[in-house]
Amino acid sequence: MSASEKIVPLQTLSARLAPARSTGQRVALANGVFDLLHVGHVRYLEGAKALAEVLVVAVNSDRSARSIKGAGRPVVPERERAEIVAALHCTDYVVLFDEPDVRAVIRTLRPEVQAKGTDYAAATIPEREEVESYGGRVEIVGDPKNHSSSGLLQKIRNPDIP
Repeated sequence: MSASEKIVPLQTLSARLAPARSTGQRVALANGVFDLLHVGHVRYLEGAKALAEVLVVAVNSDRSARSIKGAGRPVVPERERAEIVAALHCTDYVVLFDEPDVRAVIRTLRPEVQAKGTDYAAATIPEREEVESYGGRVEIVGDPKNHSSSGLLQKIRNPDIP
């Protein structure tokens, strides 16, 4: 399947996951803006994939990303960000979402596992109650938060930053 074929609308994706689930495969959900893809993103997504047989990555739309990151962001348009994330070997499906958080995606897909990055602690995961309400679990994965798209942008704008 090509990267662009992995990008699926939410309602279609729910139906596509049914056959995998019918054979006992688990679904993990990871989410983020993924503005400038970096090694921290790769490690996060690989960690999420290790938790289940199917990895769905929810990517914030441009409007959603702008509300989180501020003016001038995202740098890369939503369809391009989604395609880049979809091209990663560990990613099975990508869905774009327009809301400020991923709760609507969780309600629709009901992933067995929601994976969050190490910039969260178990107690600070905003969607935790939503996932646990139907018996899912939340896991923290990836390496320490030593990488960021914001940091890359600062370095691009000012190469003298170490």
